[in-house]
Amino acid sequence: MSFRERGAAGGQAVPRTAPGAAAVPDAGSVLPVFAHGMATLPGELGDLGRRLASATDAADWATAARVLRQFLDKYLRDFAAALDAPSAVEAEQLRDLLRQAVGVALASLLRPLPSLADESTALAADLRRWSPGADLSPLAARVRELCHQVGVHAGEAAEQQELLLELFDLLLENLFELLEDGSWLRGQVAAVRGLLSGRPDAQAMEATRQGLRELAYQQGLLRKGIDQTKDAMRVMMASFVEGLDGMAAHTGEFQDRLQAHMAAISEARTIADLGHRLEDVLDDTRRLQAQALRSHEQLQAARADVEAAEARVRELESRLRDIGELASSDPLTGALNRRGLEELYPRLLDQAEREGWPLAVAVLDLDEFRKLNGTHGHAGGDAALRHVVEVLRERLRKDDVLARFGGEEFVVLMPRSTLEQAAALLQLQQRALAARPLLHEGRRIEVRFSAGVAVRQLGEDRDHLLNRADRAMYRAKQDGRNRVVAVH
Repeated sequence: MSFRERGAAGGQAVPRTAPGAAAVPDAGSVLPVFAHGMATLPGELGDLGRRLASATDAADWATAARVLRQFLDKYLRDFAAALDAPSAVEAEQLRDLLRQAVGVALASLLRPLPSLADESTALAADLRRWSPGADLSPLAARVRELCHQVGVHAGEAAEQQELLLELFDLLLENLFELLEDGSWLRGQVAAVRGLLSGRPDAQAMEATRQGLRELAYQQGLLRKGIDQTKDAMRVMMASFVEGLDGMAAHTGEFQDRLQAHMAAISEARTIADLGHRLEDVLDDTRRLQAQALRSHEQLQAARADVEAAEARVRELESRLRDIGELASSDPLTGALNRRGLEELYPRLLDQAEREGWPLAVAVLDLDEFRKLNGTHGHAGGDAALRHVVEVLRERLRKDDVLARFGGEEFVVLMPRSTLEQAAALLQLQQRALAARPLLHEGRRIEVRFSAGVAVRQLGEDRDHLLNRADRAMYRAKQDGRNRVVAVH
């Protein structure tokens, strides 16, 4: 008896299908319909279907449950897992990408560390031999260990690099102090020190290298001109000395002839003899005068040539110092100078507009600097300028830019800063400066500054932005000094 027939025999109504309508199975007929449909499948699935159909027809629900569980465990679970898991093709693609990252990119970066480079290459080879479905845990453990070792050695390398930079900066500082104030080399040393203190990127280092190379070329030309001029001066001085020697020789010859004339005069017996001797004396005297006049003119010309050569040397040395000052850093403080700021600002502005972040600008001016100079002298004023730059740099962020704009005035560029953030940073700098007075020649000097801050508006040029910040700085001066005024 079928499942439907048993339902009818048990007094249950069996719904009938209207003529011409599609048969819609009720809840009691779903399982038999599924079982008989599955029985038509080929292979093992067909066998399971026939066993399930037989169990449902016989109302053997325990057997039907076992068959359904077997179908679920053997087919549906694996099928669901396969839907969630990546395909073998995707796994192989990920394997190849990881192999290239570890075996090519990472191995090339680890060349200074041979042991880690070898492990990276060996790990890439093992990754290449891995196939989807194989155990990944040994490879995963090796990758984690390699990443750990790379992190450890990267920290050590960064420390070593920092120490080398500090040693190099100390060497440059000592060299800077040994140079005279007017030395053309000071500007170049200051430029390199300023670059090292600012955590430079490759672009900044390349720009500084090109600038120093151009300076070296120009200075080489000027040094060559100075050397040539000095050689010419030496030749002229030699000629000058030779002229003096020649004049002395002629003078000695005249003295000898004069002694001979005096001896002849003392032995003269007649007036005629005395007349002849007198004429000889006059001739020798005229020749000596003419020779002296020519020597005097030659000496005057040589003196003029020497003075002109000295002036030329002074001019070339002055130009040499001027070229040294064209470096982008201020020789006194090591901060950027006006030229350095003008070169950096367009690049910073282009990046700000491209990435869409704000650019804050501050103008700083030391308070009562003229009085400080009068009290402590120019050496005290220079020390105050260096002190301010040192304190400011300790608290500026790595992307902030400090430049000496002229005299006791500085400009600070603060990328990615709102007006409130920039003003707060400058107020922090004021407190730091107040907490660290300058010690100069055994005396404490209180150094303060007033500042004006502005944020660049869309389309605003550099000069207009600086003028707004400058006006705000003067408002800070008028409000009592040692203040920060922010202008919208």
